[in-house]
Amino acid sequence: MSDNYNDKDPFSSDSRDEISSYHSEYSSERYGDIKRNESNSESFTYTSENSSAAQKRKKPHFVLKCIAAVLALVILGTATVHVYKFLNNTRDELAEFSGSPSKTVLKQQETDDGSEDEPMPSLIELASRSDAKPLPDIVDSIMPSVVGVASTFEFEQQQSFSMWGWNTTPQTQQLRGTGTGFIISDDGYIVTNAHVVYDVDYNAGEAIEVSVLFSDETEHEASIVAYDPDTDIAVLKVDETGLKPAVLGDSDELRVGELVIAVGNPLGFDLFGTVTSGIVSALNRKIDINEKKMNLIQTDAAINSGNSGGPLLNSCGQVIGINSAKMSSSYSSNRASVEGLCFAIPMKEAKVIIDDLINYRYVTGRPQIGINTNDISEAQSRYFDIPVGVLVRTVHAGSAADIAGIEVGDVIIDIEGEPVTTAQELNEIKNQHKAGDTITLTICRNDKDIKVKLTLQEKKGINGKHAAAFTDDSKITEN
Repeated sequence: MSDNYNDKDPFSSDSRDEISSYHSEYSSERYGDIKRNESNSESFTYTSENSSAAQKRKKPHFVLKCIAAVLALVILGTATVHVYKFLNNTRDELAEFSGSPSKTVLKQQETDDGSEDEPMPSLIELASRSDAKPLPDIVDSIMPSVVGVASTFEFEQQQSFSMWGWNTTPQTQQLRGTGTGFIISDDGYIVTNAHVVYDVDYNAGEAIEVSVLFSDETEHEASIVAYDPDTDIAVLKVDETGLKPAVLGDSDELRVGELVIAVGNPLGFDLFGTVTSGIVSALNRKIDINEKKMNLIQTDAAINSGNSGGPLLNSCGQVIGINSAKMSSSYSSNRASVEGLCFAIPMKEAKVIIDDLINYRYVTGRPQIGINTNDISEAQSRYFDIPVGVLVRTVHAGSAADIAGIEVGDVIIDIEGEPVTTAQELNEIKNQHKAGDTITLTICRNDKDIKVKLTLQEKKGINGKHAAAFTDDSKITEN
């Protein structure tokens, strides 16, 4: 048995050799090649078929996981987009319900208008006409047509005080004033304001000497062709040819808010050719200037003393107004400071006056009664025991008043059924008629009211000096 047992002993050397041989063959067939270390140790590295199979089974799982992750991302992104659209639509619906524009609509409008891509225009661009010119080009074009006007007035000073006491003998004084004008023809006709060459503040009347200064700094004597105090327009003439006239425009085309440019000589010739700009603040302003109601353009372009008579231009460089006045604190009853209230005579109305002054030396078609008057205040009414109204100081020989029988000392209290207390009210109603019309006046004479019919005549003579005043603080008005 022992032999048999020993023959079958698995721990015998032979058995071990067989087993080793078996394992070697099995391993080489089933588990691959054995790689021995260089030290001939018994450690081996196996690459089994079971390991290869496991790796082959793991690769499909990894691909599936990647596909699942991508699908999850796609689903998440799609869900996010749908949620955003839902919230955006809900916000637009709420905004539409509340009546306020939504951000989406505003963004769409901005995109459609191109406001995000294009810069906002400047104020000058917004206020300019579609055919506007660059401002420097306008200035270069108008400057040769702008002139300075210097006038010398002579008036009598009634009283003066010296070391010898009061001098009652009138003394002749001279006054020099400056203004602006612009050339309207190549043969030397120049337009300016009437108050530049005709003084009412010192009762000096027409200037005794007038000169003009051109942009090339040459000075020339000028003659007064004619002037119209009612519209504050005057025409001068210099003996020069080849001058550059300004381009006249149509003031009726002006719009409130439109860009305008004023050129003039504020405070004298030291600031010759000063340019200011602004917008049209208002049209057809009825303003009382020197006791006369005028229809003017209001602008915030700076117009100062010395700018009078200068051109007011549109954004095309055309003269659409004649700078005439600036509202100052003296116009305000509470003496409040005011700025940016400047006025100009509309060019369309001025052209008719200018043509008449050049062709006839007066404004045609204006009605005239033919009297000089003073206003009777309530204090004077009580003192002289006469009614409040318009006192007749002089009657022109051969005038409508003379023909109708109006006498010096009559007080006009009514015209065409409208009560009047001042010469301004009388003229406003009279100027609603034309030469040749017949009107009815009610006058007070010797405490009796008399109705007088007269036929208005055409007013021809406008140049001349004022007569002596009724009192120190009153003025005679021509009617």
